[in-house]
Amino acid sequence: MRVVIDTNCLLQILGAHSQYNFLLDKFLDEKFTLCISTDILLEYEEILKEKASPVAADMFLKMISRSRNVVHKDPFYRLGLIEQDPDDNKFTDCAFASQTSVIVTNDNHFRELEKIDFPLFRVMTLAEFADAMKS
Repeated sequence: MRVVIDTNCLLQILGAHSQYNFLLDKFLDEKFTLCISTDILLEYEEILKEKASPVAADMFLKMISRSRNVVHKDPFYRLGLIEQDPDDNKFTDCAFASQTSVIVTNDNHFRELEKIDFPLFRVMTLAEFADAMKS
């Protein structure tokens, strides 16, 4: 399964005491493929340095740079699908460019995607994604 993971969910996955930390092990075991773009990486780095630490941010970025189950795809098109928070479009653009149908987020702005016919994205909350990865 190819997924794009919003930063709000990534923080929960990386939290050592989080109920979603097992998803990091699933990623390391190559049970899913993480799709990223340069814009997403920059946001990951910024938020991880702010919310965790520069060391944690560097460790995570090195880990994904060496992982075989990471697809780095910078979009050529800017679809502008999320009008309420245009900054979120980096995730939909990456999903479109990497032919990913699943976006994992707890952000309600992504509900706008339910109103469009193309491209089709499945928006999953972190809890839904965790349930899917347990089975």
